[in-house]
Amino acid sequence: MQSISLFSSFSSRTRRLVLRVMVFGSLLSSSWALDASPETSPPEDVRTGFTTPIPSGLLTPDEVPTSIGTFRFFDGFPDKESARLAYENLDFIRGYETFLALMPAASMEMLRQGHAEQGIDGYNKIMLMSPLGSNPLLLTGNTDTVYGINFFDLSKTGPLVIQVPSGLGPGTVNDAYFRFVCDMGGPGPDKGLGGKYLILGPDDEEPEDIEGYFVFRSPTFANVLVLRAFTDETGKPDAAVANYEAGLRIYPWSLRDNPPEMEFIEGGQLTPFNTIHANNFKFFEELDLVIQREPVDFLDPELRGLAASIGLEKGVPFNPSPERRSILEKALDVGVAYVRADGVKPRDPSAYLFQNKQWYSFFLGGSHEWLRHGGQGGARYLDARTMFFWMATLNTPAMVLEMPGVGSQYAGIATDAEKNYLDGGKNYKLTLPANIPAKDFWSLVVYDPQTRSELQTSQPYPSKNSKRNHNMTVNKDGSTDLYFGPEAPENMASNWIETVPGKGWFAVLRLYGPLQSWFDQTWQPDDIQKMP
Repeated sequence: MQSISLFSSFSSRTRRLVLRVMVFGSLLSSSWALDASPETSPPEDVRTGFTTPIPSGLLTPDEVPTSIGTFRFFDGFPDKESARLAYENLDFIRGYETFLALMPAASMEMLRQGHAEQGIDGYNKIMLMSPLGSNPLLLTGNTDTVYGINFFDLSKTGPLVIQVPSGLGPGTVNDAYFRFVCDMGGPGPDKGLGGKYLILGPDDEEPEDIEGYFVFRSPTFANVLVLRAFTDETGKPDAAVANYEAGLRIYPWSLRDNPPEMEFIEGGQLTPFNTIHANNFKFFEELDLVIQREPVDFLDPELRGLAASIGLEKGVPFNPSPERRSILEKALDVGVAYVRADGVKPRDPSAYLFQNKQWYSFFLGGSHEWLRHGGQGGARYLDARTMFFWMATLNTPAMVLEMPGVGSQYAGIATDAEKNYLDGGKNYKLTLPANIPAKDFWSLVVYDPQTRSELQTSQPYPSKNSKRNHNMTVNKDGSTDLYFGPEAPENMASNWIETVPGKGWFAVLRLYGPLQSWFDQTWQPDDIQKMP
């Protein structure tokens, strides 16, 4: 009423103008509405049971054939067998996705357990591998660096000091989900000069008087420290081991005035020594140990919900029924088939490093978090992340970022130039062109596709590298030919890596201190060629 009274108070001329504007606005609005309305399909007939036309895309037929069986419905209600099939399929999908998405946690747990069984069960104990031979089962470990490996639990130690000596190569701390916490040594903030690091747990308060420390916080209690040192110019590890023993110290902040003695254990040739997660139902039990130990929020709610959907939940016993256990076992079998396919022959074309060659990268997107477009794309390469943790351990930007002369770079290969899997009963040749772009050294290691660990042969180290193998023959043009097969080619034993008939193999090329020609691809390794 108030608006009508207001309108009547206008002059006749004003009232006519307002009416024209209102009519024009109404016509304009109608025009916009017509222009903006989507194209509509001809109206459907009114179906039995409805009083208006219903789009066919909303309705489910009484019988729906699918790849897992035929679903039967009465007016959208599934029959008993169809409901059972739907629920079982959901359990299968959730089990499959849990295996892929949470593989890093189970992998880290078994790496920890495997070392604990060899005596590395305290913050002041270090496993030295000087070098790593083919007896231990360790995902794509390197024969050509001297590892120093430690595990610590911040729920037991509180803030932890790690004092690293100068002269180390790349070193890294990862959390219980193999997420990056910090680098040390060459690519770390100490720049290879050594220094003191203070690692805080999820709930630790930062101590006072921390000047001179590099401070980092981990979101989990369990963490792994992997340090690398290099052999000397003759390929011997003695100086690297001495540097570890003289300069590496790890102790709780609370014991900094009187730190305990360090203990070093040599493990490069130990057997049995398994650090790899299971590929059967035991995988879920390994994962449950992590979920029960770590803070509830070490995973985001989405991943926690995924795990909980199959019974893996903090504070809840993991005890699936025989029926669900059988489904989870089948889901894991299919998951293993997938990672075995993508791990050695990625289906994503962007995984391949060079055009029309078989070499592939372990880090798609140029990001240690497998984010698209160097982290700017907002989405994650899920397949690439899964492939990495199926094949390898340890996650650091130093293996990804373009840092000429610092860190390391990796390239994998499992097929020859004809795209066939590498066969241990056949003979192959790989040519590495002259001027291999590695400031420190290069190495090529051969692995077993079953264990993803070093291939076990009569050779203690299934590899060649530019420090240890000074007797390799170099071609007149500066290139190096490497040979692979059950027996050494005539006069080429120094360039030969033994393989096993009846087994496959794959290889990883490593460049320590990679140079610019690697990043701009002016230097490229050849493909592996099958020999007559």
